[in-house]
Amino acid sequence: MTTILVIEDVEALREEIMETLSYEGFDVMGAENGVVGVQIAKTYLPDLIICDIAMPELDGYGTLVALRQEAKTSMIPFIFLTAMTEKADMRQAMQLGADDYLTKPFTSAELLNAIASRLQKYNSVKEHYYDEIKAVGAKFEYLSHHDELTKLPNRILFHASLSQAILHAQINSRALALLFLDMDNFNIINNTLGNDIGDQLFKAIAERLTRYTAACDMVARIQGDEFAMIISNITDVISVKLEAQKILDLLSRPYNLYGHEVFLTSSIGITIFPEDHQDVDGLIKNAELAMYYAKTHDRNTYKLYSPDLHIQSSEYMALANSLHRAIDRQEICVFYQPLVDLNSGQIIGAEALARWQHPELGLIMPTKFIPVAEQTGLIVRLSELILNDVCKQMRAWQALNISYGFIAVNLSSQHFRPDSNLIKMLSKVLQESGVEAHHLELELTESIIMQNAEFTIQMLSQLQTMGIKIAIDDFGTGYSSLSYLKHFPVNTIKIDRCFIEDVLTDRHDASISLAIIDLAHSLSLQVIAEGVETEEQIQFLKENGCDQMQGYFFSPPIPATEFEKMLIDGKCI
Repeated sequence: MTTILVIEDVEALREEIMETLSYEGFDVMGAENGVVGVQIAKTYLPDLIICDIAMPELDGYGTLVALRQEAKTSMIPFIFLTAMTEKADMRQAMQLGADDYLTKPFTSAELLNAIASRLQKYNSVKEHYYDEIKAVGAKFEYLSHHDELTKLPNRILFHASLSQAILHAQINSRALALLFLDMDNFNIINNTLGNDIGDQLFKAIAERLTRYTAACDMVARIQGDEFAMIISNITDVISVKLEAQKILDLLSRPYNLYGHEVFLTSSIGITIFPEDHQDVDGLIKNAELAMYYAKTHDRNTYKLYSPDLHIQSSEYMALANSLHRAIDRQEICVFYQPLVDLNSGQIIGAEALARWQHPELGLIMPTKFIPVAEQTGLIVRLSELILNDVCKQMRAWQALNISYGFIAVNLSSQHFRPDSNLIKMLSKVLQESGVEAHHLELELTESIIMQNAEFTIQMLSQLQTMGIKIAIDDFGTGYSSLSYLKHFPVNTIKIDRCFIEDVLTDRHDASISLAIIDLAHSLSLQVIAEGVETEEQIQFLKENGCDQMQGYFFSPPIPATEFEKMLIDGKCI
């Protein structure tokens, strides 16, 4: 029932209005002045208020102001009753927020028409208001369960969906796979190309994953560059591995964003229900641990969860903590692997390779601690340490009149960020050591070069202007193409050992090696073959015009003192 409050100081008129409204089916309350009227309105929240203007204690204007100031009474329709006929009085009433007014004397029909009109308008506004509230509520519900940028389900909805998927799998005695995906080195892309392109890349990743995912499965953005997928009704682990590899291939295809060709790889952790765990939190922890392992050890790969990963994770944390101390304690030493000219057979330089002389574990190889350094951000400090040691060693050989050619040092992708101080650091190291820049070569992988081509070209051009040589390491394993070699200021490319290993028995590897040699020479670049271990491989490389080699056939990586002796003795092939 509609409730109406009548505020009128003339009792006879108040009673007459209340009787008329009661007869029409309204629930009616009365108040003899504005003070009482405000108290009743706040307590009972009527659907409409009829109020006289001229009243003692608190007039109609004051009553309206008091009600409009309270949130709960501010929207109640308000009709003035007045004997005033001046337009100024009417204007003041409307300016204060009155919805209508009736001039005394008025008929019952006029009163009822005014009430009907105000209630109709109020109900229309109220319905619209409620619709807006529903819409806002629905939007809030959507946003609270979806990622605003990619529109994918977020961690909250993913958690609930995984619970449902587990329940469904239990009821039907089926298995499911949970995959956690992390984008490798996404922060580098974000830092170099900017947040706008980073956001567009997230959208592109989400679109690819959504298209790939079956209707019965789910993909979600968990946080930052981390995504998750549920694959239902799996039959065996092999099928899950195949799916994971397809996803890696899918995400590694180039992205064209605002004129930039962006390359990205990912790391995937996989866990299986019910084999690995049977509840949501346990499966999520397993998948995250497996993903973390894939990211810190290889990248651009997947890893199946196993209980052993918990032990390996603890070992990783211990290794990371030890590596911090190792750099401070100067436990990192440099070994040198000779580079040999295939025409003369003489040593023309060497590649500097880090080794960790651990006080308890002995000599730790770079394959074990370099990924840790990359993941923890220690790689920049580590590289600076190696560059300093190498330049000091070159200076020492120069003082002894020992000809060593040049020394190649590997660089991390973290050196090729906009906030990197690589140029400044190299200038300082060369100046302090007194070594001329042409004695130093920097090795980069193809993936580093392609992460931000424009910025990398700038950096490499500056380095070459300084006189430093540039080599592309592990050529043929990444984004090898004539188009980028034509534009990048490099001096040398190194054929990856995976092609050299079977170059004599695998026609595919032989063809790739020959193509790389021809490609490099057509661009006036030098070619170095890595991983050379036999006389037959050397003969093949010489016959096909390869310029230089390195590998265990001539020498493994050795301490500086042994390499120095090799230089003095003039060792040749």
